[in-house]
Amino acid sequence: MKTFALATALVAGVSLGSVAAHAQSGALSKAVGGYSFEDAAKESPDTKNFNSKDGKLTFAIITHTAGNGFFDPTYVGAKAAANAFGINLITLGSEAPVDDIPREIEIINQVINDPTIDGVIMTTPQSGAYDDIVKKLQAKGIPVATTNSFDPNLASRSQISHTGQDAGAAAIGGEALAQCLIKNDVKGGSIIFPSTTTLGNVEVNNRITAAFQATVKALNAAGKLKDFKVDAGPQNIGIDVDKDNIVGSIVTLIESRKDVVGAFAANGFVTPALGDAISQLKLNGKVCAFGFDLGPKQQEQIRTGALTGSLGQQPFLQGFWPVAQLYLQIDRGISAANLDTRAQLVTKDSVDKVGKRFEN
Repeated sequence: MKTFALATALVAGVSLGSVAAHAQSGALSKAVGGYSFEDAAKESPDTKNFNSKDGKLTFAIITHTAGNGFFDPTYVGAKAAANAFGINLITLGSEAPVDDIPREIEIINQVINDPTIDGVIMTTPQSGAYDDIVKKLQAKGIPVATTNSFDPNLASRSQISHTGQDAGAAAIGGEALAQCLIKNDVKGGSIIFPSTTTLGNVEVNNRITAAFQATVKALNAAGKLKDFKVDAGPQNIGIDVDKDNIVGSIVTLIESRKDVVGAFAANGFVTPALGDAISQLKLNGKVCAFGFDLGPKQQEQIRTGALTGSLGQQPFLQGFWPVAQLYLQIDRGISAANLDTRAQLVTKDSVDKVGKRFEN
């Protein structure tokens, strides 16, 4: 049948090329329902006058620490999405290099009173601290999206989208730490999990717990657990170190144990401090040291061996998707579509492949 059809086309003076192109194009211009895809893809004429009714959408993104560089790719991702959808974006955050939740909340409360705001994206590192904010924004008809840090008990949680890395992804780092010790045939010693537990960042606490459990599990599976002292503090959320003397306190911690062979830190503040402490003690390449986030400092520490590796959480996506999500919520009625940005383990072998386009 196909041969006959082609032969007929040739007799009629139609080229094989045109027949093949027509047969294989699969081009569609209308939906089964009869409407055109071109028209359906257009923005609603009401979207730009949502809430503030000023002819443009304005979103604010606020984080709990804009002072250490981790959230820079998040702001870049948010700006890229805002540009794509024609949104005016306001980037805000605590100026501190360490978690400053009270300052973030202060900024958000200022944003709530801004009559031009049509959507709010915020981090929620302290469970229960943002409920009143959510309720106030909802009362004003302003949609909310959370990013980076997840509060499972947030008011209206099931109606609010979240973009970020599940704390359980830290298990990848904990397992890598154990495998590093096994690969290097380390006979025993202390494995420590320093953290700023007093800052109350539940997400970071949960990361420590996940990494600790993964390290214990991997060492136990290899029959090596009895040879090591694995210490994540009395509650397995970290050994508290001094946020005001972060490097010095980690140096003191390592020196006090005398036999540290492994370490894991769980955020973009403690991780580079761990690398600095290892460098000060001239232990580069001698400690299986893993951490979180892939700022410029962490990447350089991986190159020098101060860190064995670090976990990236793709912060570009943590800015891009919440902006896209809020836009889709306003323009299409699409809501609560979460995105797990997962974990990317980066070591000396792969460190030069990240960060090329401000994505990590």
